[in-house]
Amino acid sequence: MIIEAKNINKFYGACEALKNFSLSVPRGSSFALLGPNGAGKTTFVKALLDLTQISGGEIKINGISSLDSKSREGIGYLPEKFNFFDYYTVEGVLVFYGKMKGVGDLLSEQIKMALEKTGISDLRKRRVKTLSKGQMQRLGIASILMGDNDLLILDEPFTGLDPIGIKELKDVLRGLQNAGKTLFINSHILTEVEQMCDEMAIVNKGQLVVQGKITELVGESSLEDYFYQKIKS
Repeated sequence: MIIEAKNINKFYGACEALKNFSLSVPRGSSFALLGPNGAGKTTFVKALLDLTQISGGEIKINGISSLDSKSREGIGYLPEKFNFFDYYTVEGVLVFYGKMKGVGDLLSEQIKMALEKTGISDLRKRRVKTLSKGQMQRLGIASILMGDNDLLILDEPFTGLDPIGIKELKDVLRGLQNAGKTLFINSHILTEVEQMCDEMAIVNKGQLVVQGKITELVGESSLEDYFYQKIKS
């Protein structure tokens, strides 16, 4: 397992955002964390990346405690809301992230790879302020490829995209999965998740509802119907 979380508790004052929450993510999978707004999805992602301190339990990434900075080596994270400086070019953004990742002599090669995998090679000299929402999302994906990360964590990647942008993003993500990357997708857009992911977990009110392979859990139903049933039961 690339991610293992056991009995996670997280309090914000008197509010318990995660309650004995446990989760395991297989290496090389395309994994979706599903839940309604306020269910605890983003809180778990922040705990996973040690951006918020958990109140109890343990999280390991590649067998290393999430409290250890070494656990974040080989991770790329794209939050739901992200911005790059308007005056940066697409290439300039990747240079910045490549240097942050310590890519070194492989920087040019890494930039070329990231641009090609996300299909934005022709935009490399364009400034950020001229990009569409879909192009920005592709650039965001490209930025987390710098450093050749094995685990990619995407928080609501489909939000705000039109149907063309969603189709293009799914193509990019499928390519990454085929290349052996582990995708951890935090989302509430069920139709896209059903087409993209092979495993999922549902969280509601901070608690794990169910986890497993989507096809085995859903059966002949739709993910939308299955999700609604589990949340309301």
